[in-house]
Amino acid sequence: MLNSLDASALDRLPSLKKSDRMPVLFMGHGSPMNAIGDNEYRRSWQALGARFGSDMPRPQMILCISAHWLTQGWWLTAMAQPKTIHDFGGFPQELFEQQYPAPGDPDAAQAISLLVRQRASVPLGLDTSEWGLDHGSWGVLKPMFPDADIPVIQLSMDYARAPEDHYALARQLRALRRRGVLIVASGNIVHNLQRMQRGAASSQAFDWALEFDQTIGGYVQQGNLDALQNFLKLGSLAKMAHPTHEHFLPLLYAAGAVEAGEPMRFMNTSFQGGSISMRSVVWG
Repeated sequence: MLNSLDASALDRLPSLKKSDRMPVLFMGHGSPMNAIGDNEYRRSWQALGARFGSDMPRPQMILCISAHWLTQGWWLTAMAQPKTIHDFGGFPQELFEQQYPAPGDPDAAQAISLLVRQRASVPLGLDTSEWGLDHGSWGVLKPMFPDADIPVIQLSMDYARAPEDHYALARQLRALRRRGVLIVASGNIVHNLQRMQRGAASSQAFDWALEFDQTIGGYVQQGNLDALQNFLKLGSLAKMAHPTHEHFLPLLYAAGAVEAGEPMRFMNTSFQGGSISMRSVVWG
């Protein structure tokens, strides 16, 4: 079992000051084209981003967990200027030309890594050159924070680990929220590209996709977040919703960072292609 980070250790974070508790976001990111298309999803991300600095505090740093960085062990980006990664194919050139030049924060990455290393059985490695910000991160952050002036660190996911291990690690990051860190987890509650129907309307979805989305949404709405780590026990329904489950795991990182009883609201409760749930959650 991983132990929570304590406040005295957080005092050693060099670039983060004590703050009001930041929200936690789970963003259903869907198609990479959502990052540049004029659609309901991009507009909702823009509207949410506009609230930071007005009725919600502006982040001092963003910690992003994307479905698209899978590693052996866990790693943090620790470069001063993370590159924009275009980890997709078959899309228009305009999408490949997108850049998100947000700075990194090597000192904060090192401090977070040391904190977790001291108190957990699995260390967080520091990546200074290999990765950067993939489209699961910049695809939602660019509409939300277009000036790219907030430092961003990305946390990888060890796909070989059990869901409960991801959820336990996420609980170690909860205290960062009172240091001005906005935790943004980016994936999809339902993600089955094999069954995707490109002509489907956003109101259309397969029955199994609706059932899984509503089941998971029910856990979230009821505050039964511990149940999320047991999603594989839904058996064939979970397998239909996620032939591979890397897009579900980011939800565990968001949910694990939530305090008991925090208010929540849903965003974008529709589907792309009938088999990708865009349901997103804002806690706090």
